[in-house]
Amino acid sequence: KLLYHLEKEEQMPDGMCIDAEGKLWVACIDGGRVIRIDPETGKRIQTVRLPTPRITSCCFGGKDYSEMYVTSAYDGLDESTLAKEPHAGEIFKITGLGVKGIPQNFYAA
Repeated sequence: KLLYHLEKEEQMPDGMCIDAEGKLWVACIDGGRVIRIDPETGKRIQTVRLPTPRITSCCFGGKDYSEMYVTSAYDGLDESTLAKEPHAGEIFKITGLGVKGIPQNFYAA
C-alpha cells in the first residue's frame, strides 16, 4: 500500500522512525529535510529543513525522547561539493518539535 508520494524537492526516502503519536518521520536524502507523515491520511504534516542536503536517518532520544537526532552523509562528495556543504556528515539535534519519540524495543538474542 502506498503511504505517501514524495514531492520532487523531498527527493528520496532514507532512514525513518515513529513518534509517540504514531506518525512517521522520514529522512529525505538529497532533500535536506526530515518530514513527518500521518500514516492514516497519507499527508505530510511537518517539515524540518536542515543545513545540508544528504540527510540519512533520524531517531528520537534524550531524557524524555523529546529530542530528534538526524544524521547526514558526506561520502561520495568531491572537494568542491564539500566546500559548498560544510555541514555534510554532521549529526544534528532538533528540539522543540512538540512531539516525543518512543523507547526502543529490545529483543533477546
